[in-house]
Amino acid sequence: MQVSKEELLHIAKLADLEINENEIDNYLANLEDILNFANIVNNAPVEGLDITIGANEAKNVFRKDEVKVFTDNESLLENAPDKDQNMFRIPKVIE
Repeated sequence: MQVSKEELLHIAKLADLEINENEIDNYLANLEDILNFANIVNNAPVEGLDITIGANEAKNVFRKDEVKVFTDNESLLENAPDKDQNMFRIPKVIE
Protein backbone atom coordinates (compact mmCIF):
# COMPACT_ATOMS: atom_id res chain seq x y z
CA MET A 1 0.00 0.00 0.00
CA GLN A 2 1.38 3.38 -1.00
CA VAL A 3 1.59 6.02 1.74
CA SER A 4 2.26 9.67 0.96
CA LYS A 5 4.62 11.91 2.86
CA GLU A 6 1.66 14.06 3.95
CA GLU A 7 -0.17 11.02 5.36
CA LEU A 8 2.94 9.94 7.25
CA LEU A 9 3.41 13.41 8.75
CA HIS A 10 -0.28 13.51 9.71
CA ILE A 11 0.01 10.12 11.45
CA ALA A 12 3.17 11.30 13.20
CA LYS A 13 1.37 14.42 14.39
CA LEU A 14 -1.55 12.35 15.72
CA ALA A 15 0.91 10.08 17.54
CA ASP A 16 2.85 13.09 18.83
CA LEU A 17 6.04 11.91 17.10
CA GLU A 18 8.79 14.19 15.91
CA ILE A 19 10.19 12.94 12.60
CA ASN A 20 13.23 14.56 11.00
CA GLU A 21 13.33 15.11 7.25
CA ASN A 22 16.11 12.52 6.87
CA GLU A 23 13.96 9.87 8.65
CA ILE A 24 10.86 10.23 6.47
CA ASP A 25 11.93 7.78 3.75
CA ASN A 26 12.79 5.13 6.34
CA TYR A 27 9.44 5.59 8.12
CA LEU A 28 7.57 5.48 4.80
CA ALA A 29 9.22 2.18 3.85
CA ASN A 30 8.51 0.66 7.27
CA LEU A 31 4.88 1.82 7.31
CA GLU A 32 4.30 0.48 3.80
CA ASP A 33 5.80 -2.90 4.81
CA ILE A 34 3.50 -3.05 7.85
CA LEU A 35 0.41 -2.16 5.80
CA ASN A 36 1.33 -4.66 3.07
CA PHE A 37 1.71 -7.42 5.67
CA ALA A 38 -1.63 -6.46 7.24
CA ASN A 39 -3.19 -6.71 3.80
CA ILE A 40 -1.74 -10.21 3.35
CA VAL A 41 -3.13 -11.27 6.72
CA ASN A 42 -6.54 -9.76 5.94
CA ASN A 43 -6.70 -11.68 2.65
CA ALA A 44 -5.61 -15.04 4.10
CA PRO A 45 -8.03 -17.86 3.26
CA VAL A 46 -10.04 -18.72 6.35
CA GLU A 47 -12.95 -20.62 4.84
CA GLY A 48 -13.55 -23.94 6.58
CA LEU A 49 -11.45 -23.15 9.62
CA ASP A 50 -12.84 -23.67 13.10
CA ILE A 51 -13.32 -20.64 15.30
CA THR A 52 -10.71 -20.56 18.03
CA ILE A 53 -9.80 -18.10 20.73
CA GLY A 54 -6.48 -19.59 21.78
CA ALA A 55 -4.01 -22.18 20.63
CA ASN A 56 -4.90 -24.61 23.40
CA GLU A 57 -7.71 -25.42 25.78
CA ALA A 58 -6.01 -24.06 28.91
CA LYS A 59 -8.21 -21.91 31.10
CA ASN A 60 -7.20 -18.89 33.12
CA VAL A 61 -6.23 -19.82 36.63
CA PHE A 62 -6.45 -17.04 39.16
CA ARG A 63 -5.10 -17.01 42.66
CA LYS A 64 -7.49 -16.54 45.54
CA ASP A 65 -8.08 -12.85 46.26
CA GLU A 66 -6.98 -12.36 49.84
CA VAL A 67 -6.42 -9.16 51.78
CA LYS A 68 -2.95 -9.02 53.32
CA VAL A 69 -1.90 -6.35 55.79
CA PHE A 70 1.44 -4.76 54.95
CA THR A 71 3.15 -3.40 58.03
CA ASP A 72 6.61 -2.36 56.83
CA ASN A 73 5.71 1.07 55.39
CA GLU A 74 9.17 2.47 56.09
CA SER A 75 10.90 0.05 53.72
CA LEU A 76 8.15 0.57 51.15
CA LEU A 77 8.70 4.34 51.12
CA GLU A 78 12.48 4.05 51.46
CA ASN A 79 13.20 4.76 47.79
CA ALA A 80 10.30 7.15 47.17
CA PRO A 81 11.52 10.41 45.63
CA ASP A 82 8.98 12.34 47.68
CA LYS A 83 6.70 11.21 50.49
CA ASP A 84 4.18 12.79 52.83
CA GLN A 85 2.36 11.22 55.82
CA ASN A 86 3.28 7.62 54.94
CA MET A 87 2.19 8.08 51.31
CA PHE A 88 3.88 8.61 47.98
CA ARG A 89 3.75 12.22 46.79
CA ILE A 90 3.42 12.44 43.01
CA PRO A 91 3.18 15.43 40.66
CA LYS A 92 -0.29 16.72 39.89
CA VAL A 93 -1.54 15.09 36.69
CA ILE A 94 -4.98 16.63 36.21
CA GLU A 95 -5.47 20.34 36.34
